[in-house]
Amino acid sequence: MTTDIRGAVTLPAQREEITLHTDDGLTLVGELATPTDRTPVATLVTLHPLPTAGGFMDSHILKKAAARLPALADLAVLRFNTRGTTSPRGTSEGFFGDGIDEEFDVAAAVDFVTERGLPNPWLLGWSFGTELALKYGRAHSITGAILLSPPLHRTTDAELRAWAGDSRRLVAIIPELDDYLRPAEAEERFSLVPDATLVPVENGRHLWVGEKQTRRVLSEILTIVNPDALPLATEWDGPLA
Repeated sequence: MTTDIRGAVTLPAQREEITLHTDDGLTLVGELATPTDRTPVATLVTLHPLPTAGGFMDSHILKKAAARLPALADLAVLRFNTRGTTSPRGTSEGFFGDGIDEEFDVAAAVDFVTERGLPNPWLLGWSFGTELALKYGRAHSITGAILLSPPLHRTTDAELRAWAGDSRRLVAIIPELDDYLRPAEAEERFSLVPDATLVPVENGRHLWVGEKQTRRVLSEILTIVNPDALPLATEWDGPLA
């Protein structure tokens, strides 16, 4: 049976409910999705949008990445709720730390990936999650960081400048019609990181709503992480999850 891959369609994967343990004593809830019958070629450690504005591990781009990319692109996808955040998976312990205490959350996620031996970890931050990636990603053994709709509200110039000359790749995907940071301003702010790659997306918006924008974002992620999986399939021939 052939199925159009769109909306909430979930493709086959091994899906495991996991818990992360932070160095300041909290337990965070999450999910790991991996290919059903192959070793993943890379790992996405996802960092969700602002929890006080409705962001959580099921924010739609991250949920669709976990629903599609293990099957279509041989990726492992780790999603989790940062401290104090609730989703159908459950509530992570603690309270929102305004991007400061979440340093422990990022560390717990990367430590989990390392302990599991998952390959080529990339931080994939969206909105608030990009602030966490920029602030704390350099402290960890990652392949690079992908920033979806970075607002750069909490990221200082010093934190940006620290990425200059770093061997890890830094790629920012900038919506043309973003509510917070549009391509022209992004060019100015990211000039502090000459090696950063900026990808402006025509007609893109901060929340990437709609199947067309979802596919564009997922395709940009694959361009960076596993270009051999492109073009991203739009149909699935076989059973669903």
